[in-house]
Amino acid sequence: MIKNESKITKNIQEVIIDNPRTLNHKIRWINVTDAGKKEIEYLRKKYNFQMPHLLACSSHVFTQRPTVKHCEEGYIFAIMHFPVFINGKITATEIDFFFGRGYLITLHNGNMQALNEFFNLCKKAGDSLLTYQFESSTVLLYELLEKLMHSCFPLLDQNSLAINRVEEIIFSQEQKKAVSEILTLRHNITSFHKIMHSHKKILTQFMDIKSKLVPTSQLQSYYKKLIEHSISIWEILENQKEIVEVLNSTNESLLNYRLSDIMKTLTIFSIISFYLTLIAATFSMRAEGMPFVDSGYGFWLIFSFMALVGIGFIMFFKRKKWL
Repeated sequence: MIKNESKITKNIQEVIIDNPRTLNHKIRWINVTDAGKKEIEYLRKKYNFQMPHLLACSSHVFTQRPTVKHCEEGYIFAIMHFPVFINGKITATEIDFFFGRGYLITLHNGNMQALNEFFNLCKKAGDSLLTYQFESSTVLLYELLEKLMHSCFPLLDQNSLAINRVEEIIFSQEQKKAVSEILTLRHNITSFHKIMHSHKKILTQFMDIKSKLVPTSQLQSYYKKLIEHSISIWEILENQKEIVEVLNSTNESLLNYRLSDIMKTLTIFSIISFYLTLIAATFSMRAEGMPFVDSGYGFWLIFSFMALVGIGFIMFFKRKKWL
């Protein structure tokens, strides 16, 4: 039986999972978005959480370092980061967890679609969850984390599609366009990399959690699956990072080749121009005894001479395969 209660405040929603066939206590999941003073004060009064932990959950604070704290008051406080795709870029969103006997509390800014979808699933079809069977907040946390982990794979697929697109751009000789695409892709993979860096360590700490409702070996097997997901995501990211570095090196090589080709062409024409300018300057002195100058066809003779010099240089450079 799933009991859906009205919103406690504008930013606080609650769902209760209660299996009538068991004698266990019901599970209360409180989902808080954009926590402000009212939400922080509500949690402090109702659950007596430590104030530093509550302040770290404020919507105005983004914690740089994920963490897990086992508190004397009988609850566990955790901060984790997950990737979200916003305006074409992967960025981190923070989710804060308070969980203890009979409850799970999540605080976030509302951008995590996977969390919102799972919360709605709990309201509509909570009896289909593993949590409904055990009525354990630790199992509910596991199921939520599994959904959040699975939400990372579509983002990895987007990276893979972007890598294929960059490869096509590079070998279509559009190096300038490829530069901006590679920079965006490197930013996304680097951000993803940083976000997932601490997940394995935190999930390993969750494996030490004990529950009176779930056998320890079974609970550990659940969280071991999450660690395997984390390792899989990390390996894909490492592979994507290596591919992007290779594509970047390839693009730079092509850019350098084109630049050197342009510089070579400019150098050749500057040499030809130098000699033609030298000839023109020499004949412009009109010194005594200067050939062709006083001839009626002097202009055309000098022009023909300059053309022959230019053609000669071009043939010389072609013979040397510099052109």
